[in-house]
Amino acid sequence: MKQSSTQANRELEDYVLSHSDPEGDYLYRLYRATNLHTLHGRMASGHLQGRLLRMLVRMARPRYVLEVGTFSGYSAICMAEGLEPGGKVITYEINDEMEDFTRPWIEGSPVADRIEFIIGDAIAEAPRLGITFDMAFIDGDKRTYTEAYEMAMGVVRPGGFIIADNTLWDGHVTDHAYDHDRQTRGIEAFNDLVATDPRVERVLLPLRDGLTLIRKL
Repeated sequence: MKQSSTQANRELEDYVLSHSDPEGDYLYRLYRATNLHTLHGRMASGHLQGRLLRMLVRMARPRYVLEVGTFSGYSAICMAEGLEPGGKVITYEINDEMEDFTRPWIEGSPVADRIEFIIGDAIAEAPRLGITFDMAFIDGDKRTYTEAYEMAMGVVRPGGFIIADNTLWDGHVTDHAYDHDRQTRGIEAFNDLVATDPRVERVLLPLRDGLTLIRKL
């Protein structure tokens, strides 16, 4: 009997995860809690993307990582796991209603000393830190992705990396039914800008909801 596409995709996903590093008990519990106690739990990076973020950090060996959009803290913890001693993830969350959920999970994590969690607008506030970042992860408000990108370009060193999440946006970027959706339009504007930006080299990966890897020249 032929498998349904849904069953085949689920089995393939299980195969991929079983052949990748485990996420660990703490992140597993955080992901479950995120899905149980927040409205948009699927926004958390999750097992596969989290392991990729940790791997990318270990490969790039940044000292300072900027994150735009903390949400529940899952991705910040994953990136902090990949840092060498002395490294720091500085993560901004603009929605102050997330603080009561997120701060205890970050402060209770094994890598809490490598994460600085700030409630505020990264686009306005991060440049004021006076820090030159080696990597930035953009995962905030989709309507302001181009603004977040330009901010990141200003604070990331030449040769540094910018990673942007949700750049396929559930396939809406190619679905004309969403032409007037502000979040979809924000992602499309960002994608079009990055695709033609002579300041960078880039690749858009069809991983999960779309992940764009960008290197500043």
